[in-house]
Amino acid sequence: MRTSIAAGLLVVAATAGGCSDKKGATPKDDAPVAGGDSVLPGDGAAPDAAVLPACASPVSGTTVKTRTIGTIGSSAVLATSPPGDRRLFVVDQVGLIRIFHHDAGAAETLVTAPFLDLSADASGPVRFGGENGLLGLAFHPQYATNGQFYVFYTTTTPPLTPGNSQRDVLATCKVSATNPDVADVTTCSEVLSIPDFASNHNGGMIEFGADGFLYIGTGDGGAGGDPQRNGQNPDALLAKFLRLDVDHPANGKPYGIPPGNPFALGGGAPEVFMLGLRNPWRWSFDRGTGDLWIGDVGQNLIEEIDVLTPAEQPGANLGWSMFESDDCCSTQGGHCAQTAPYQTCDRAGKHFPQTAYTHSQGWTAIIGGQVYRGTCYPDLVGYYFYTDNTKGGLVRAKLGTDGNLVNEPLPGQFPASPASLHADASGELYITTTNGTVAHIEAGP
Repeated sequence: MRTSIAAGLLVVAATAGGCSDKKGATPKDDAPVAGGDSVLPGDGAAPDAAVLPACASPVSGTTVKTRTIGTIGSSAVLATSPPGDRRLFVVDQVGLIRIFHHDAGAAETLVTAPFLDLSADASGPVRFGGENGLLGLAFHPQYATNGQFYVFYTTTTPPLTPGNSQRDVLATCKVSATNPDVADVTTCSEVLSIPDFASNHNGGMIEFGADGFLYIGTGDGGAGGDPQRNGQNPDALLAKFLRLDVDHPANGKPYGIPPGNPFALGGGAPEVFMLGLRNPWRWSFDRGTGDLWIGDVGQNLIEEIDVLTPAEQPGANLGWSMFESDDCCSTQGGHCAQTAPYQTCDRAGKHFPQTAYTHSQGWTAIIGGQVYRGTCYPDLVGYYFYTDNTKGGLVRAKLGTDGNLVNEPLPGQFPASPASLHADASGELYITTTNGTVAHIEAGP
C-alpha cells in the first residue's frame, strides 16, 4: 500500500531551459574513516518520449564555456526536464523543485514559486542537511499525458526501524490538473522506503531507461568502509542499482519486478539490478546508445567513472566494498578503512572502471555527467562531460578503442562546487552547484 506524504503542504508553482542561504551537501562524506531482459535498457530515449525540434541556430566549434541562467538561492543538485518539454526543472536539496521557462529568443526566467515543496518548512517529509535532502527527480515517459513524476529524498519521519536513523524514499506525485507549473501534493505517495543507518552515501539519482523501467541508484548507507557489507550483499537494497516496473504493481507493492532483473526468481532482492556501488551520486544513460555512465564517489583514495553497455548492465557487480575502483580492500593491503576487512579479493565477475582519479590528483567527490546528444553544438555530440565537487573544472571524454576513456580536461572558468551535470529534454547540458547556480554548457569556435 502506498503511504501518503501530503501532510498539508503548501505547494505553488514554477518554469524552463533551452539551447540558447542554505548551503547544500557535497556528495562526498566527511565521515571518519569513517540475466538479460527481453528488452534490454538502452538504445535511445524512453518509449513514447516526444521529440523537440532541432536547435534553430546551431553553433560550430569545440571551445566549451558555461553561461549562468540563474540561481535558486539554495543547493541545486539536479536539472532535468519532462520528455518533449522545454521547461527546465531544478531540484533544490532543501526539498523544493523549481522551474525555468525558456521562450524562443528570450532569456530563461525562474518562476518565483516552487513547482513542489516537500521541505520541512512546509511540513513536508524531506530532511535537509549534509548529504540528506531531496536528491532525485524523474518524469514518467508519458508525463505529457499522465502527469506522473518521481522523487527520491531522505526523511526521519516514521516508520523507522531499530538501528536506522532515517529512510531513503522513492515517492510519486502528479502535476496539478489546472496548472502545469504546479504539482498536486495531495497525490504524493511513497513507492519504496529503504531503512538507512547513517546520513551519508544516499545516492538518489533516478531515471527512466529506454525499456520504460525506473532505475534508482542507492549508496551503501554511509559511515565509512561499508560497515554493514551492503555492497556485496544481493539481499540489501543499499549500494545498488534498483530497477522497478512502476506501471504494473504486483504482489501488494506499488511496483512490479521486471522479469530480467537478476534476482527476480530468487537469490537476492528482486528489485536489485546491479550491485557493488559505494555512492553513485550522479549517473546517466547515453540517449544515443543506451550505455550507462556512472560517477561512483570513492572513499579514501579513488574516484571512478564506470561505463556499461546495455548488455553488460543486468547483474553487473562494480566491486565495492571488496574493491575501491580496482584496488583490493583486504587485510593483505588496502586503504578502504574496513571495520572487518575482506580476507581476500576475488576479481572474478567484477566490472572495473574505465577511468579513475586518486585524491592526490585533487579529485575527492566525482560528479558523473552525461553524453551530449543535443543539436545546438554539433561538434560536442558524443562527448561525455563530468567534473568533481571539490576540484571543479570540466572534463570531456570518449571511449577509446581499448575500452578506457580518453579524457580531455578543458581550459576555462566553470562553476565552483558542482553537484550535477545533466541534460534537458533537448539533450542540452546543465551544471548545477551546491551554491544554487544553474549554468548551461555551450560551445563555440
